[in-house]
Order: sequence, then C-alpha cells, then structure tokens
Amino acid sequence: MADPRLEAPAWSKNAAGRPAGASAAFSPLYRQIKDLLVQSLDRGEWKPGELIPSEIDLAARFQVSQGTVRKAVDELAAEHVLLRRQGKGTFVATHHEARVRFRFLRLAADEGAETESAESRILDCRRLRAPADVARALELRAGETVFALRRLLTFGGVPTVLDDIYLPGSAFRGLTVEALSANKAPLYGFFESEFGVSMIRADEKLRAVSATDEAATALDLTVGAPLLQVERISYTYGDRPMEVRRGLYRTDRYHYRNSLN
Repeated sequence: MADPRLEAPAWSKNAAGRPAGASAAFSPLYRQIKDLLVQSLDRGEWKPGELIPSEIDLAARFQVSQGTVRKAVDELAAEHVLLRRQGKGTFVATHHEARVRFRFLRLAADEGAETESAESRILDCRRLRAPADVARALELRAGETVFALRRLLTFGGVPTVLDDIYLPGSAFRGLTVEALSANKAPLYGFFESEFGVSMIRADEKLRAVSATDEAATALDLTVGAPLLQVERISYTYGDRPMEVRRGLYRTDRYHYRNSLN
C-alpha cells in the first residue's frame, strides 16, 4: 500500500492556500485532508448530527487513499468533532447528544450522592461594549459588542453554578433573554441550532475563591464560603474563540471531574 505521506492530491491548493506541490514540507497529507474536512464543517456542508460521506467517497473527492482519509477522520473523532457509530457511519458531533454535552459540564456529585438533572435559569442578557479582557480573549476589535449573559444552574433544586457568559455580538445577532428562557435544550445545543455556532473545544483555568456577597446570595451560601472558579474560552471550527465563560461552582456536594489521557 502506498505511503499516504507521499501521495500528491489532485486539488490545486492545500488548506492554507499554498500550492499543493509546496505543501509536503509544512503538513502531512492526512492533516491537509483534516483541514479541508474542518473547512467543510465550518461552511455548514454537513450539519451537526448529520452523516458525512463515507471514507471511500471522501477519498474519491480528494483523490487520495482511503487510509489517508481514515487517519484524518480518526483525529477528528478523537477530538469529538465527529462521532463514529458502529454499522451506521460517521456523524458530525452535536451538543444535543449527551456524550458530547457532558464533555463541557464536568461537575459530578460526590461519592454516595446522586447526580441530579440540571435546570438552567437565565438571570440576565444584555448587549454591551466588550470589556477589554473579554475583547482580547474573543479576538475582537476595540468597540465591538458582546452579549453578556448571567445564568444559574440548579441541581435538585439547589443553586450550584453561577455563570457569566460573553458571546461576540456579530455571531449571535438577535439573541434575547426571551429566546434563552424558552430554550429547553443544552445551551451549546441552542447556539448550534439557532446561530450555527458549534463549540468544539475549550481551554479552562480553575482556582479556589471565596463567595462574595453577590455570589453568596445567588448560590444560597454564606459570604466567604469556598467556591471553585472556572474560567473558560470555547472555540468553534478554525480555532475561533466564540465564548468567554466565568463560572462559580459550589463544592459542598459536587466536585469538578476530568480525565487525563
């Protein structure tokens, strides 16, 4: 079988716009195919939850070997951008599916306690000029606007997470507190369905903090109670930042769980 790294694709330019003949020094061929698949996802060629073409069809489309396509698809599946289903094919990941949704909500009940289903309540939604630190994180120009949301998550009737969320105004035009309050889907599922924004990865920072007066009131705690602060930047295709989220988590019944591979 031919070495996929030595194949020359028939398309004239690679994902970065360079002539194909000059691409070998920059990126293996399967990575170029991966980039092209991500571009197709970003353009909406295949929607979240939809079946993508088979590896045979993709190999014919890009004029590369099936092994090259498989390696590209394997990486996207490992990154949870695509989902393989045995006997059914490969699908675009969607936040309406639990195994994708819970990649981003890492809160788990302490040992011996049951994890209650979460209820989301939007406390505020307004459009404002992006604070300087948020503008930098979202790669916005000075003066651009963001939507600022405040949300309370409750588990079993107990207020547990207080989130402040910032979204670029240009990508979320028309967002209202009414639409958010009427939404019954996961928040990222709502962004996906209503605005075509798929969050595919996130960077987070965690630190221990004490509850302020405002946080203590929202989370039904005493002032100074210990909280876990989680700062997140979420990205869509092309590694474009689409959300800044600052959450305060109660730690008396739940803990933040992660798996390191």
